[in-house]
Amino acid sequence: MRAARLIKMVLLLQARPSITGAELARELEVSERTVTRDAAALSEAGIPVYADRGRAGGYRLIGGYRTRLTGLGRTEAEALFLSGVPSALREMGLADAASAARLKVSAALLPELRDASHTVAQRFHLDAPGWWREPEAPELLPGIADAVWDDLRIAVRYRRRDAEVRRELEPYGLVLKAGVWYLAARAEGGFRVYRVDRFAAVEPTGVRFVRDEEFDLPAFWEERAEQFARSILRERAVVRLTPAGARRLPHVTDRVAAEEAVREAREAGEPDGQGRLTVTLPVESYEVALAQLLGLGPDAEVLGPPELRELFAEAARRTAELYR
Repeated sequence: MRAARLIKMVLLLQARPSITGAELARELEVSERTVTRDAAALSEAGIPVYADRGRAGGYRLIGGYRTRLTGLGRTEAEALFLSGVPSALREMGLADAASAARLKVSAALLPELRDASHTVAQRFHLDAPGWWREPEAPELLPGIADAVWDDLRIAVRYRRRDAEVRRELEPYGLVLKAGVWYLAARAEGGFRVYRVDRFAAVEPTGVRFVRDEEFDLPAFWEERAEQFARSILRERAVVRLTPAGARRLPHVTDRVAAEEAVREAREAGEPDGQGRLTVTLPVESYEVALAQLLGLGPDAEVLGPPELRELFAEAARRTAELYR
């Protein structure tokens, strides 16, 4: 533990012209007294650490000293490619590896390039979770991430509706979609997608599997996500839209389905005399369609099916009653 801290301290000193004891203590998560002892230990080991006294003082390396302890380990190198998604790193248990990797890269750079990480961080930031929801990291995610990195088979218990099933999976990859983690894994019958927060238990089997070299995680996810979106759009709604309603429709319901419905309606015929367009829109359910299409207000009139039109009529009656 102390050896790792001393190495990190050397890398911090190498990456900056000067750094105060308080800054070192914060970075190393120790007291300033421990920093003083560690600096003395490094000096005794032949590393030229110099301490400037006074308010503007700090620690620095003298004589252009450069350490060779900057080689990236495999985990650090892999984590570095994810360093633009800090929340994902924390949830997978890779934050420390990414921090060490960034520090090693910074130490290896020329002095004029050492502010690169700060420069980038102030210009680009990815906030993965959706709005109006508190992101929650699934408790079992770090263990699953370890199995993904190491190509280890896992034995799992997975909650499916009201039942719990047992599976043995080959975990190929993790996907973070709108704040929700998914696992792409191979089981009997082929590749499938599992929501990580539905795993009740995950145990490594200690057995490695051989990855299918033709498996492409981004392509697989794109295909399955499209299939999933289509599979839940089981009902159809016939809607008459004003020009404004046609423009806004993709913003209140499934974007791809809405754009296709509007395009097909325009190809099938011209708008009516008031510029209104009649579309057949795939929807998840009539209740979901009610919640979504109400956002269009008078720019959308539901023509069918009758049960969906009645839902809108009832909502309109109740709204009129509130504002009478």
